[in-house]
Amino acid sequence: MNLLAIETSCDETAAAVVAETGDVTRPWLIRSNVVASQTAIHREWGGVVPELAARQHVRDICGVVEAALERSHITLDALGAVAVTQGPGLVGSLLIGVAYAKALAWARGIPVVPVHHLAGHIESLTLAHGELPLPAAILVVSGGHTSLYSVSRPGAYQLVGRTRDDAAGEAYDKVAKLLGLGYPGGPAIDRLAREGNDTAVTLPVTRLTHADRNASEPVVSSLLPPDVARRVDFSFSGLKTAVLRVVRDRTGASHAGRAAAADAAGATLSQQDIADICASFQRVVIEALLDRTFEAARWLGARSVGIAGGVSANSRLRADAQERGARHGLPVFVPPIELATDNAAMIGAAGFRRLRDGAAAGWDFNAEASLAMYAETGGNRQEAGDRPVS
Repeated sequence: MNLLAIETSCDETAAAVVAETGDVTRPWLIRSNVVASQTAIHREWGGVVPELAARQHVRDICGVVEAALERSHITLDALGAVAVTQGPGLVGSLLIGVAYAKALAWARGIPVVPVHHLAGHIESLTLAHGELPLPAAILVVSGGHTSLYSVSRPGAYQLVGRTRDDAAGEAYDKVAKLLGLGYPGGPAIDRLAREGNDTAVTLPVTRLTHADRNASEPVVSSLLPPDVARRVDFSFSGLKTAVLRVVRDRTGASHAGRAAAADAAGATLSQQDIADICASFQRVVIEALLDRTFEAARWLGARSVGIAGGVSANSRLRADAQERGARHGLPVFVPPIELATDNAAMIGAAGFRRLRDGAAAGWDFNAEASLAMYAETGGNRQEAGDRPVS
């Protein structure tokens, strides 16, 4: 079967055609994968503007789908289903994709499958490498999410850790803004960090020893003892504030706010200072990500580790993860760059996973900005205790 997938959760309008292979070890094949990025539009504003993003999705969606079909060399008649990101994400952006997918599926008389965005990132690993050795500990790390999942069997995702404040990618963007590096911040910091000394600046490492008082409901699975579950949570807001203090100290900026510090940084910090701050910041973030991921993997008895999401494109994270995996005797899987950032092929893979589990939806589902991750319990799909991270 050929499946058309649509992804519009944030600022990329994406469509892909994914096909089944019949091979249980490598179940899916990408026939096309088209992404229209809005980075140039949002760079002027220093981040994604939701209203602008939704309007651009309206402009791009038809052309992107047509391009995906053309590059796959198939027609609408050859499609057996449509998959679409239902959430989480920017609700205005999600609505464009959901409305388009439902209309197309209804007009063609084929099933439509709503997909969780993070399930797509997890399945990008299967799409690239085939079925992973299970159980697996999988870190999904991006601009909007930093979540750690246990995957005990295909399609069953159980949350075991998450950030309590900023996502890692969000911290990258905010630190880049402090240093006057522009948007998006991740690639800029990764590039400059190669020229810096990663021990030149002393930055704190967050230690989480108490339960999250702000959590309205349990969000961490019972797979881990409570003290371990706390230790594999993430926090990056304190690190971001520590970088702000370093910039203020080195530039003599007033305590008027981040904007003043950022302006001063661009004017008075040397290139070496900026490179050293980038390298030190990146080292601490990556150590936090990998320490917690591999600790969870040990407790879960994982046979593999996966890292997915936009931040998985980071060069140091990839290198350090492979080195850590070799040290612990665990294979580490990361997606190729084109599948690391938001794309529709990963949504197609997750869509196939759900479709074969009988999870095609009716016509009344809607976009959900704070969609909870689904899990499998007793053979039936149920909502798991995840909450959105922004």
